[in-house]
Amino acid sequence: MALIPHPFGTRSREELREIAAKCADDIARLLCEAASAGAAKAVDIAPAAPRAKLIEAPADLDEFNKFFIRQRWGDGLIVAPPTQEAVARMLRHTHRAPDEVVATIAPGMGAATVEYIAIQGVMAGCYPEYLPVLIAAAEAVATSKFHLQAIQATTNPSAVWLIVNGPIAKWLEVNSGAGCLGPGTWANATLGRALRLILQNIGGALPGEMDKATQGQPAKYTFCCAENEDASPWESLHVERGFAADANTITVVGALGTWSMNMTAKKAEEVLSMIADTMQYPASSDYIYGGAPFILLSPQHANLFHREGWSKAEVKRRLWDASKLRAGRSRGSEFERMATGRRAELGDIGPDSMVPISEKAEDISIIVAGGPGSHSAFVPVSAHTRSVTREIALSEGDVRVKA
Repeated sequence: MALIPHPFGTRSREELREIAAKCADDIARLLCEAASAGAAKAVDIAPAAPRAKLIEAPADLDEFNKFFIRQRWGDGLIVAPPTQEAVARMLRHTHRAPDEVVATIAPGMGAATVEYIAIQGVMAGCYPEYLPVLIAAAEAVATSKFHLQAIQATTNPSAVWLIVNGPIAKWLEVNSGAGCLGPGTWANATLGRALRLILQNIGGALPGEMDKATQGQPAKYTFCCAENEDASPWESLHVERGFAADANTITVVGALGTWSMNMTAKKAEEVLSMIADTMQYPASSDYIYGGAPFILLSPQHANLFHREGWSKAEVKRRLWDASKLRAGRSRGSEFERMATGRRAELGDIGPDSMVPISEKAEDISIIVAGGPGSHSAFVPVSAHTRSVTREIALSEGDVRVKA
């Protein structure tokens, strides 16, 4: 790996030139070494991904967890031992071979085999039937559109938010109602946590090493919910993105946090104005690069808009117009950064230019989740990433919905 020292945002141009030159030299050296090694070891058939190794670990649970923390395989919370038996139970919920590589996880470019994914799921406490969701999530975060490298190695507090859609949400009992982003639901907690362990243990994003988050955020432990499709007046996220209503999907979002919006107003225009005002803040990278933020609407607010006759697309258009930020609210070098970052899209930007949060209204995503109440949430997203929705491939007999 060629590493760029952090922080560099406050360095002089001369210092940055020196860093860039060294990084270019490192990249050239690594490429030459890789080419040389490849020539020496050339074979007609690529080797299969390695299977997980058996290791000796303490039988006592307390000592086992201390051992895992010393190895930096855990996340600071208690983990379940990934025994052969436990991993085998999980692997029964897929027809894919244990050594099949599902995805390559940045920044360490680790091979996420079905078996390695199952191991992280066991450690996080997932039930075996959760495995297809984790496989789909690993595939989604590894797509070029999601740009996982920008999520994993940034100083931003980026966390990957999982959104479950389709009948599987009820079958697995993923919470979409009251408290869906909080504690208390096994599926929400363990699914989000398992993905974090995949990102850390397979992708190599260890806090303070590859993961350069300045502070991070609690959602980096776990961040998962389902969309409350029954309470939504509109088509759900996965249907909006071209999937059938009865398809099971997982969406991955590079979220920077959640901003609570408590709005007791009874007029749709007033609620929309408050949301748009909340979206505007000068420190947002969305306005600098053109992002793709999420709005998580409570059923109360979604139905308030629906009663006005607004479709989801109409709400997005109104939010996009109303959330434009006066460029002059960003000062000094931050103004210059915005002017440079959006110039190709918007042309020359002056202090009174009104800058949209995204390139187009369709880049804003809206889901309905939560229970009764006047609270919705704005979820700013790392501007270098775009959310990705992937269908969950289930084994025959796995699809059943609990009444």
